[in-house]
Amino acid sequence: MTSVAQAPPDRSRARARISYGIRLTLLILFLVIFLIPVYVLLATSFKPLTEADPGQAWNLPGTWTFEAWRVAWEKLRPGLVNSFLLAVPGSLISAILGSMNGYVLSKWRFPGSDLLFTLFLFGMFIPYQGVMIPLVQVMVNLGVYGGIPGLILAHVVYGIPICTLIFRNYYVTIPDELIEASRVDGAGMLRTFWSVVLPVSAPAFAVVIIWQFTSMWNDFLFAVFLTGPQSWPATVLLNNIAGAQATPYSQQMAAAILSSIPTMIIYILLGRFFMRGLMAGALKG
Repeated sequence: MTSVAQAPPDRSRARARISYGIRLTLLILFLVIFLIPVYVLLATSFKPLTEADPGQAWNLPGTWTFEAWRVAWEKLRPGLVNSFLLAVPGSLISAILGSMNGYVLSKWRFPGSDLLFTLFLFGMFIPYQGVMIPLVQVMVNLGVYGGIPGLILAHVVYGIPICTLIFRNYYVTIPDELIEASRVDGAGMLRTFWSVVLPVSAPAFAVVIIWQFTSMWNDFLFAVFLTGPQSWPATVLLNNIAGAQATPYSQQMAAAILSSIPTMIIYILLGRFFMRGLMAGALKG
């Protein structure tokens, strides 16, 4: 009697363990597949030039050396500095402007606000290539062509639509009663924004900063067209790491890892806010 009564729970636990084992195996398999390129990058970056070729990509270095890292750092260092000068202020400015736009379009609505928001969204679908020539002409006329400030301006303007959309969808989830209560207490638009809205905006800021920082850090097309050699970011210098007769694969792999570290740090620091801010407003507004 006891063994018969215990059979169903035992079978249930056995099925749960099997299901858990299958899920764990699949996760490990997917993790291994995901990390294969990382392994190739790391293994190749520590090889001397004589071993760094596609035919030996899977092999560990026969001779471990940091020479490729030293050369890659020397070649990439000016571009890394320029990328930081571009991505850090650019992402912060984009976040601030997007926050103000999203706040006004969600909590201080006015006649024509829906039309204005729609026009903002149209900017997301304009391809870079379609505005490149007039953008260069505008930069020349403004006197900012060829440097980092002009590149920041281009990315901030181009990023306003997506930043506004993210903040607007996030602020829709804030109860209107909080805004009305601040109005009753005599707070105006800016005071309400500073005291009520900004303190709860961390997830949306995390999403926008991750989005814009990554976009600016990985930019190549704008950087080539709108800046000169002294202002080239890391992506352009990474593309230029090539030999005249032989391709220095180890240097390219080391440079690729160096150029990807800042974006990984941003994701690690702000990643816990990312999905919360991205999904906010998905079911409302």
